[in-house]
Amino acid sequence: MPVRAHAALDAAAVAHNVTRLRRALTGRARLGVVVKAEGYGHGAPEAARAARAAGADWLAVATGAEAAALRAAGLEGRILVMGALTPDEVGIALDARADVVAWTEGFVARVAALGGARVHVKLDTGMGRLGTRDPQQARGVVAAAAAAEGVEVAGAMTHFATADERDDPFMAEQLAAFRPFADEVRAAHPGALAHAANSAATLRDPATHLDLVRAGVAVYGLDPFQRDASEEGLRPVLRLTSTVAAVKPIAAGQSIGYGRRFVADRETTIATLPIGYGDGWRRALTNAADVLIRGRRHPLAGTVSMDNVTVDVGPVTDVEVGDEAVLIGAQGESRITAEEIAGRLGTINYEVTTGLLPRIRREWR
Repeated sequence: MPVRAHAALDAAAVAHNVTRLRRALTGRARLGVVVKAEGYGHGAPEAARAARAAGADWLAVATGAEAAALRAAGLEGRILVMGALTPDEVGIALDARADVVAWTEGFVARVAALGGARVHVKLDTGMGRLGTRDPQQARGVVAAAAAAEGVEVAGAMTHFATADERDDPFMAEQLAAFRPFADEVRAAHPGALAHAANSAATLRDPATHLDLVRAGVAVYGLDPFQRDASEEGLRPVLRLTSTVAAVKPIAAGQSIGYGRRFVADRETTIATLPIGYGDGWRRALTNAADVLIRGRRHPLAGTVSMDNVTVDVGPVTDVEVGDEAVLIGAQGESRITAEEIAGRLGTINYEVTTGLLPRIRREWR
């Protein structure tokens, strides 16, 4: 019998998506691939290796520990740590030979005290999280980095707040605010890279490509616009399956699961799958999602529990114990996308895949 919950991950799909993104780039732009949060739930080292093999120029993560894990897995080349770092994490990032992001002179001093590194200075043009909103302060950080022993000004960066909203004008406003600062940094520090674009911006507007893009979700074949990845020429990397562990009849009026949130209005058959919120299949999908069994859609019936979900497979069924059940992916002519699941949850596809927990066995091919 198959494992209770299994994620099949396709390295060829990563390669396809990387190639698709590289072909979209304009001018001298290079492709950075974001593998933070365990490669958006897919597996960071494996995704990074597949992306590198397909021509990715950079890797990007959020933490020093993530950079260290990539190095331990044998990944070479440029790695950018994009997140805020505690004093202890700075040393971990530097030991991993990673580039880091700075927006205060105090952080630059900390980097210098630990032996130096390549730094990318972040101007906050509207995201409102990390970076300084003050261009003059950002220039001061650049000057401090240039003056510090062992520190190299490697880039200027910002991050878009609304790139995934195609008609929103704020991305263009952010880009206009960033360009003067980026041009100053590049003029004063030849070789420094200007970068701003995430997956959505990369696909939406070539003007955002600059010297480097930081593509994340699209690399995994997920649509940054929350529609259908195939519309963007992307292939999903992840296929999530479980197995039918039990099949039993249920009479009209009988209930299934905690809280009796499904009460049968007719005689039907219930299949139980050994996957639940302990695997990252969210409880909010109770009575609110489908699975594929034998190429047909069947609705979840009853409360998603920690270890199981139950599925209404109809009063007359050929579903048997041992059948494959697909929660994300294709089976026959039918498919369920991460975007569909995100829509059922009122969230985004990023959260669907990063929320898959370690109990799901991941297997790359």
